[in-house]
Amino acid sequence: MATRGIQQLQKLRIRYCEHGGSSTAIRSYLQKSPTSNHLIDFATTHPSVQIIIKPRNGHHPYIQGEYLTGQSKQICVKNSSEGRIKEVMSMLVNTSGRKITRLGGLAVRGDCVSVQGVWTPMLSLGKESSFDVKIVG
Repeated sequence: MATRGIQQLQKLRIRYCEHGGSSTAIRSYLQKSPTSNHLIDFATTHPSVQIIIKPRNGHHPYIQGEYLTGQSKQICVKNSSEGRIKEVMSMLVNTSGRKITRLGGLAVRGDCVSVQGVWTPMLSLGKESSFDVKIVG
C-alpha cells in the first residue's frame, strides 16, 4: 500500500525449512518451474521491495514484512498451499504496516435523555389502542 505515493513495504523475509513437511508448498513456490517462476514475477512487479530468502531448518515457515514505519508483520505459512502464499505476499505488500487501532467506543451515547421515553416489550401500541388528539390553539 502506498501512503502519499510511497510504497510502505521495504523488506520481505521468507524463512523455511529445507526438508520439513510443513515447508513443502513454499519450497515449490520458490523453485523454478518450466511454466512460471512465481518469485521472479513478484520481484518484477514490486521492484522497490527487497526480498530475503533464508532457510531455517527445524522450524515452520513464515513470511515477514518490514515497513518504513519500523513495524513488522509475520505470518506463519505452515502446511499452506501456493495460492495461500501468494495471498500472504500480496497482503503484506498492500498493507501499511501500522497497528490496527479501534476508533470510538462501543455505542453512541448522548448527554440528554430521549424525549420519546424508554421502549419496553410491555408497551402496547397495536391497532386496538386509540389516541385522543386535541388541537390547542
